[in-house]
Amino acid sequence: MIPSHVVNRPNGKESGSFLALDLGGTNFRVCEVVLDGHSGARVRQSKHTISEAQKAAPGTQLFDFFADCVYKFLEEGGPSALTKSYKLGFTFSFAVDQVAINKGFLILWNKGFSNSGVVGADVVALLQAAFKRKKLNIAVTALVNDTIGTLMSHAYIQPSTRVGVILGTETNAAYVEKMENITKYKATDGTAEAKEMLINMEWGAFDDEQIVIPRNKYDHKVDRTMNAQGKYTFEKLISGMYLGEIVRFVLVDLCKTGEVFKAGGSPELNKAHSFETAFMSRIERDHTLDLSDTRTVLEDMLKIPRTTLADRRLVKTLCELVGKRSARLSAAGIAAVVTKMNKLDGCTVGIDGSLFELYPHYSNRMRDALREILGISAEYIVLEQARDGSGQGAALIAALADKA
Repeated sequence: MIPSHVVNRPNGKESGSFLALDLGGTNFRVCEVVLDGHSGARVRQSKHTISEAQKAAPGTQLFDFFADCVYKFLEEGGPSALTKSYKLGFTFSFAVDQVAINKGFLILWNKGFSNSGVVGADVVALLQAAFKRKKLNIAVTALVNDTIGTLMSHAYIQPSTRVGVILGTETNAAYVEKMENITKYKATDGTAEAKEMLINMEWGAFDDEQIVIPRNKYDHKVDRTMNAQGKYTFEKLISGMYLGEIVRFVLVDLCKTGEVFKAGGSPELNKAHSFETAFMSRIERDHTLDLSDTRTVLEDMLKIPRTTLADRRLVKTLCELVGKRSARLSAAGIAAVVTKMNKLDGCTVGIDGSLFELYPHYSNRMRDALREILGISAEYIVLEQARDGSGQGAALIAALADKA
């Protein structure tokens, strides 16, 4: 439950041109978002890759590289674009101690980065200094979390949006909270009069004590064998990074006991992460009589010597169980948040990520679970596809950052 320092939500009438810099890891984007004042936006972007050498260079060189990319991006818009003034939102997907909407100190690097002079420093100030060296008239007005950005991006289209959720490779949620309920937050000059603030829940870490949600031995195995044991255990039940591995662990066990693949398993199946969550999606979409697409996944991709129809049906059922649990747990989280906000009379939830958008039946399973949990009130909870929180959402936060 991390205060975001974001105290303004869009109403769809915002207009103008704003920038976003989205650093998620090896890849990053520069975006220009033009808001039309009628809940519409036009986005122009460029994508870049950070080399291994750049990840190990001094920090000033890394931030100068970002400034160079922004300069070239603006240069494409003509000479006048380089002289204009802009506000920029910086989506920085690393652990930071954020003390204001435009100030955050890097706690530690990960994802292969080791640039010196950045840990313990204000990353907004480093980026601002790089823009100054490049003589760009850009004010970095917001340091942005992508889930907060998802809520903001969808609120521009649908102002009734009060919850933002990521359901993809990772999962997280954000919601709107009344200031008097945020006891850990000390108001600053810019937030003293605010009535509400967006909260980054980091809900992937919910129940890390493992006393609320039932877990089985395969869940514990995923937790032990993948990153950060004992941390983000809720995420490990839900997100796309982990679902395929849960299915793989079950299949390896069933193969050992002879309950599936009696012709034998395969070295491929025994490799960590070989059963991708994308395979689950493909298998759940397979409605052929002999489950031929499931056979392709098992025999051609996972190199299992021979499968029977009974094998394929079992695998499909297993994928359905793991996929359905993910959707239902996500829905339970949303139900809890909406209940906490006392918005059972009506709330829009903007959801970004490949699970919600692409995984078969995922959104319908979520809606079914909401009806089971909330009854008739579920009809007033609208789940909608949201897009580009780290780009459009970051630009919106930058645009609104200095408005009281």
